[in-house]
Amino acid sequence: MAVSSRENILFLDIETTPQFPDFSDVSAPAQQLWEEKITRQRLLKENETIPESYGRAGLYAEFGKIICIVVGFFEKDTFQLRSFSGDDEKKLLIEFSSFLEKFIQHRNAPNIQLCAHNGKEFDYPYIARRMLINKVTIPNILDNSGKKPWEVSLIDTLELWKFGDYKAFTSLNLLAHIFGLPSPKQQLDGSKVGTTYWQKHDLESIVKYCCTDVVTLANVYLCLKGQEPFNENSVVYKP
Repeated sequence: MAVSSRENILFLDIETTPQFPDFSDVSAPAQQLWEEKITRQRLLKENETIPESYGRAGLYAEFGKIICIVVGFFEKDTFQLRSFSGDDEKKLLIEFSSFLEKFIQHRNAPNIQLCAHNGKEFDYPYIARRMLINKVTIPNILDNSGKKPWEVSLIDTLELWKFGDYKAFTSLNLLAHIFGLPSPKQQLDGSKVGTTYWQKHDLESIVKYCCTDVVTLANVYLCLKGQEPFNENSVVYKP
């Protein structure tokens, strides 16, 4: 696929949480399936109980749900942000899918691409899996089934940074630091999203945090392409 100009890239980030506030709220069959997954894949931490490990269920599409998607795109001299958030995951996914379709139509370009950090391992498959579970049609741009590598329209800034080296994970926060960008983790980080949602139901803070991640993502992408980051005063947020 031809390389998109930055105006034809839709930058995105998602925030996820366990489907229930506590392990005791999970049905007995799902509890057993969680225990099987966490033990067979050796994901249990030292001295950690199965109920304690459920706090990480939001990392897995089978046991988590999406509570926020933020997208960002360049529009003339601004970087526009849109958010889709709420308790109703299916409604959120339908709204995101509708926006995606309209964005592609509005740009009227054959090479629209999505960009996320660690997107190929997390964001893209997570969205697609939750769409299947919620019986929402997966947009073609997210569906890689049967596509040749050059037909895939998904950019991953982690993959760009690796240059073929697959030995280690590099966080968006670390890339922001080395490129001299503000940290996106000043008020919140991913490990606190679940408690912020279930205990405080503070969706506003989660959306703000996700917006900051998308702004950082776009600037990291520009740095990876040898371009100057944009001034954050040019950011326009439209809920």
